[in-house]
Amino acid sequence: MNNYDLIEGGLVPIKAWTRGVQLDDSAMVQLRNTAGLPIIHSHLAVMPDVHWGLGATIGSVIPTVGAIVPAAVGVDLGCGMCAVRTSLVASDLPDSLRGMRKMIEQAVPHGRTGGNRRKDRGSWGELPKRVSNLWTAHLDAGFRALCARYPVFEKTNNIHHLGTLGTGNHFIEVCLDEQDRVWFMLHSGSRGVGNRIASIFIEKAKQDMQAHLGNLPDRDLAYLSEGSPTFEDYIEGVGWAQDFARLNRQVMMELVIEAVRKVRGLPRFQADLMAVNCHHNYVEREHHFGADCWVTRKGALRAGAGELGIIPGSMGAKSFIVRGKGNADSFHSCSHGAGRAMSRTEAKRRYSIDDHIQATEGVECRKDAAVIDETPMAYKDIDKVMQAQADLVDVVHTLKQVVCVKG
Repeated sequence: MNNYDLIEGGLVPIKAWTRGVQLDDSAMVQLRNTAGLPIIHSHLAVMPDVHWGLGATIGSVIPTVGAIVPAAVGVDLGCGMCAVRTSLVASDLPDSLRGMRKMIEQAVPHGRTGGNRRKDRGSWGELPKRVSNLWTAHLDAGFRALCARYPVFEKTNNIHHLGTLGTGNHFIEVCLDEQDRVWFMLHSGSRGVGNRIASIFIEKAKQDMQAHLGNLPDRDLAYLSEGSPTFEDYIEGVGWAQDFARLNRQVMMELVIEAVRKVRGLPRFQADLMAVNCHHNYVEREHHFGADCWVTRKGALRAGAGELGIIPGSMGAKSFIVRGKGNADSFHSCSHGAGRAMSRTEAKRRYSIDDHIQATEGVECRKDAAVIDETPMAYKDIDKVMQAQADLVDVVHTLKQVVCVKG
């Protein structure tokens, strides 16, 4: 028996793993718009954390043949998760975790204060040697090639964002699993440079389709056709940004481990007993239902048979290390998190600081007005989300946050 609902209304059907979770009308409109594109292969797959996004819904898997929709891939190219299990256990942690949170906040640039990069607390002022070395070894040549054709990328905050968290829903957490073992987990992507690359090509897709934009249900569903110079440039740019995002998470995790090692009273520990580093906002060439296609996972995680992934809940809820079941109908995918239940504006209007303090009881985190838009109530119930996709993944570990640093 299928665990998804079949939704008609486009050129291809929509398979939605949304039983027991909300599917807003605005998201439904976007799903049908996307399913109406002539480039979609087989069907759309919709994850239980689905909600409205730019052009296409967040929480959807979009297979395309002969073209890619840049706005569907999104602007945070390569955004994803990283987690490592340590040899620490709960009893090793100090009674107060405030010092640990402060050490992590000092070690990893996060948030944003504006101005030039030396005044922005979310960017490196003095560039660490490890960041410079990684950039030179893995990213510099590709970036130079991109800038040769698109000089505007030179003006981005690129190398100075490598190893930084960002803003919004990006976070760093210390968690305990079901056996009280300590994990470090974080969420971030390709930062300012990835955003600029994505934004440029979203506009280029609209320019390339200018004569045909009126035939699209949404201008943000403009696509780049395979074989065109712009398409090839986009693939190169996306691939580079996804590499940046993975390295960005790697650097931050190293910084977090170093920071926690300095916490007074902690025993010596290992931090590589189990590690996962995965994208959930990206595009990749794959083979499904008899065809090679471009699979866009916009707020969705690859969950091939045996593949490990991370599905985070909100800052006061549970998160999960999962193993994919390789479900063909979902294009080997699962949700990327709980998914927003309301907009940031609505969350700020509806909830107070006292509500947030109560919802994050037992979690060492910021509890001020600036993070109300990220309060747990702004997200869907992670238990219902996991239940809706029981045929997509198995839970390997259940994590509970005890420290949370928000961008």
